[in-house]
Amino acid sequence: MRRTPARWARAEWGPLYAAVRDALRRRGPAALPLTAAAVGLTGFLHYAQHQPWGEALVRDLGAVRAGDPLGTALLRTPLSLFVPAPDLPVWGALAQILLVFGIAELCLGRWRTLAIAYAATLAGTLYARLGVTLGAHAPFGLPWTDAQVVDTGPSAAVVGLAVYVGWRYGAYATAGTVTLAMVAEVLLKENLAGKEHLAALTAVGLLCLLAALRDRDPARPRPHRAPPGRPARHPGTPPVRT
Repeated sequence: MRRTPARWARAEWGPLYAAVRDALRRRGPAALPLTAAAVGLTGFLHYAQHQPWGEALVRDLGAVRAGDPLGTALLRTPLSLFVPAPDLPVWGALAQILLVFGIAELCLGRWRTLAIAYAATLAGTLYARLGVTLGAHAPFGLPWTDAQVVDTGPSAAVVGLAVYVGWRYGAYATAGTVTLAMVAEVLLKENLAGKEHLAALTAVGLLCLLAALRDRDPARPRPHRAPPGRPARHPGTPPVRT
């Protein structure tokens, strides 16, 4: 029997939608402090870097280049996650952060969301340094001119979080589509940002593999799975009598 679009959508996004809905029902907007802070900080940094008083400040605190000393790059990387590209519309970056960070925070929690976002950004940063060191003629290498190109900003974190959340909640087609879009970006327009996105996806793929191996550990307690149509209960919660 062929799946209708509605059935496919329920199978693809049903668990993810349920997780988002339940988190919002429990806490409302208070469940999104990280997302609110990320959107506000990104908007402020975009504004600041276009002001005479803020351009040098944002560059010195949050602009990461492969040509920077490693220690300086690592110190700047946490803030660079929220520094949008100055030559692109900021509204696109803010919308992506609001949507992807919001869903991730509701489903994974703020600290895991922040850790995955930072891991994806750091992977892109470290890859850029390695690629420039290898040179343009080496596999996965980069031209020396990319040493002065500023890293991707929030986009690597957004891509990494989208793929991780999609994998975690069974939205495999969505996660695969995001991955294929990043591969197509590199094939159609080979630039540093696209390759950093692929590095971020590689790091997130490794995190997915580690999480899958951890979940297969027989000594690890498993959450109770409720039958379809009934809410899940946590281990130790007494059954509801009907």
